[in-house]
Amino acid sequence: MTTTSANSEPEVNALSDEAKYQNLSDQFAEVFARIAEGAKDRELNRELPFKQVQWLKDAGFTKVRVPKKFGGEPISHEHLFRLLIDLSAADSNVSHLLRSHFSFVETISREPEEFQERWYARVLNGEIFGNAATERGGNALGTTNTKLVKRDSGWVLQGEKFYTTGSIFADWIVVMATTDGVEGRQYAIIPREARGVTILDDWDGFGQPLTGTGTAIFDDVSVDEENIIQRRPSSTLEPAFFQTCLLAVLVGIGRAARDEAAKIVASRTRTFNTGSGAAFKDDQLIQQLVGKLASNVFAAQSIVEAAARSLDAANDPSLKLTPEEGYLRAELAVQQAHVAVPKLILDATSELFDVTGASAVSTSKALDRYWRNARTVATHNPVAFKARSVGDFYINGTIPQGLNAIGDAPNSSASKETSN
Repeated sequence: MTTTSANSEPEVNALSDEAKYQNLSDQFAEVFARIAEGAKDRELNRELPFKQVQWLKDAGFTKVRVPKKFGGEPISHEHLFRLLIDLSAADSNVSHLLRSHFSFVETISREPEEFQERWYARVLNGEIFGNAATERGGNALGTTNTKLVKRDSGWVLQGEKFYTTGSIFADWIVVMATTDGVEGRQYAIIPREARGVTILDDWDGFGQPLTGTGTAIFDDVSVDEENIIQRRPSSTLEPAFFQTCLLAVLVGIGRAARDEAAKIVASRTRTFNTGSGAAFKDDQLIQQLVGKLASNVFAAQSIVEAAARSLDAANDPSLKLTPEEGYLRAELAVQQAHVAVPKLILDATSELFDVTGASAVSTSKALDRYWRNARTVATHNPVAFKARSVGDFYINGTIPQGLNAIGDAPNSSASKETSN
């Protein structure tokens, strides 16, 4: 809103959304730049980014979604995901490992006020959260082999997880479990350093190697009853938020590949007799290739930002959406984004090599890390299932279902192979 008087210029009373984001970008630019400086060497040497996570905590990045009522200065979903894109361009491992943290901060908002007061205070104190939901195999779809067991002395947690992204860096781990006689699944929130907790850095994927996505073992870990909550898999924004985090990581990877392509072309002096004979930076065909790569990344970022705005809309009380309407608005937008974005970024990270020479495949340059990391992130949630879901909605009006379970298919023998 602006006001004017006869003797003055228009006076701005409130910052625009873009100005707010620019202020946030400026606030975290220095720490993101520091993180970017050693990203390649950390991947080459498998050096987990413990220091970099601490820098983000010290900078206040991990608390940007705490509501004002509980002492925070909350930013919108759109601004959060734009910042995660910026962080991912610096180091996609670091942005990815914070996915579980920011997702649990969203979970806090759906719990009773006493729970919110307790856990938002910890977020404001710089404490972060990891995830332990998925198992390697042997669990029926919709269940877990990890159990909460009630004993005379209280609740204990027993089981083993894999794909525990971020937990090795965390202060708390949010563990999905089941309880005999209780319908559905529960979250048990336990200290990372609790007795009986073992976290292994045994993730052997060819991408995102520094996210701590390995094994977690829980051997009779004591759990406070007040730290057990019932999971709500339907009609919530949790799946959409989780997926948008991954899409933001993908876009950041694409931006880093775009910048790398431009840097390589601008500085390259060698050329080929089969080309125009001009330096690569002046060759129109090379310029076109970089332009196409950059446009793919721009399109992907625009799609993710639009999906993030749908998450904001789903939470906007002025729109007066029912929970079901809010869920549909967010979930449908994010599923459509999930169908479109991975290919745009995978193409961009592959086309990086079309604007270089054979020297680009040197392992010391690690340019392949962009494709490897993007391919790894893109495998988390099969695109084919999302495309089918979107088509079913537009044809038949079927409400899309967010991803909330991974396990062995009903009426099938448990596979001996591990999968995710």
